[in-house]
Amino acid sequence: MRKLVLFLHASLDGFVEGPNGEMDIGWVSYDADLEKHAKEILSTADTVIWGRGTYQMMHSYWPSVPSDPSASQHERNHAEWIEKTVKIVFSTTLEKVEWNNSRLVKEDVEEEINNLKQQPGKDMVILGSPRFAHYLMQLDLIDEYKITVSPVLIGKGLPLFQGLKEKINLKLIENKTFDSGAIGLVYQTVR
Repeated sequence: MRKLVLFLHASLDGFVEGPNGEMDIGWVSYDADLEKHAKEILSTADTVIWGRGTYQMMHSYWPSVPSDPSASQHERNHAEWIEKTVKIVFSTTLEKVEWNNSRLVKEDVEEEINNLKQQPGKDMVILGSPRFAHYLMQLDLIDEYKITVSPVLIGKGLPLFQGLKEKINLKLIENKTFDSGAIGLVYQTVR
């Protein structure tokens, strides 16, 4: 059975977005180590799960990267990966999605995720979309939490965890310390 994996960057004080809604801009300890770590995580997935806002942000940026002469090789590689990866967008307000290999789901989130888990393939990764991730946490649909914690306190913003109605037991299955001082944590949901 495929797993639904949440992959997010967080500050040490537990925020995934800054006070003005910015996601990991300027405060994530992103370097070659974290690039390699992210590539390893994404190599286990063939499907990206997004909410509306993250989809729109990603679609406005990544398709233009291959033709951008200032893009790094890492950015080009990620753009190539994301272009060919299946992208499933959950939104009640979007009317259509136009990116290659994208599909829009407007209702029955829990049923759709459970059906996707039963299909053959690699894992599915929630890449960003922290508000949608909060909703999926409330439904207890996330199987693994892959969180990189940067050595920074940002004071306020959107918390990594929010709105949980019940306890979710987790088991630490991996941890890494990076030269930047960031820590990579992998927790499995215990059901």
